[in-house]
Amino acid sequence: MAINYINPENLVKPKGYSHAVSVSGDHQTIYIGGQNAIDEKGQVVGEGSLKEQTEQVLTNIDRILSSVGSRLEDIIKFNIYLVQGQNPQEGFAAFQQRWKGDPPIVTVLFVAGLGNPDWLVEIDAIAISQKD
Repeated sequence: MAINYINPENLVKPKGYSHAVSVSGDHQTIYIGGQNAIDEKGQVVGEGSLKEQTEQVLTNIDRILSSVGSRLEDIIKFNIYLVQGQNPQEGFAAFQQRWKGDPPIVTVLFVAGLGNPDWLVEIDAIAISQKD
């Protein structure tokens, strides 16, 4: 499997993300639905803190990936939905603490609200990993 992170010289150099990704070869694609800051007991983690909620969301995503033999670094695309008024730098700080490897493609959207008024962030993702 080959993953090619595409950042052409004639586009602005991205900080913390890539412009595009191409994948070829023998691999599996994992589509992860929107994850929120809910722990294994169904409780909201980090009420009022975007950083803590982002950390929990990444933990949830990591657990999903681990269950299929994959890892966070296999993610090639994130869609991040932030409740309006949140400072994206707080979430980005949590992301930087956990991320290793080439940065994925990232889309960030501000939304009026999410499914629970205590949620500040929701993240869905696409991961690519080597088939066994």
